[in-house]
Amino acid sequence: MIDLEGIYKNESVEDVLLHFAPKTSYPSIDRMYVRYNFDVVGNAELHRVWGRLMDEGKLAQDEKGRTIKGPNWKEPAFVTEKKYFFE
Repeated sequence: MIDLEGIYKNESVEDVLLHFAPKTSYPSIDRMYVRYNFDVVGNAELHRVWGRLMDEGKLAQDEKGRTIKGPNWKEPAFVTEKKYFFE
């Protein structure tokens, strides 16, 4: 089980996107921010960080337009530390 609320409220937008974007659609991530941390959507931070991560090569798109891990992708610390993951 994952503490999604804790992740979306406490982690940086960059780390959230690095973890979720390769496996979750942008609209789904947007919805989670609307639910748990609206300011990220309200001030367009989500969109800006998404674009920056694409520009930096941390995220990329495949031939079908899906988001994938880019050549400069690194796993966020909250994942490697298993900070929000519990059984």
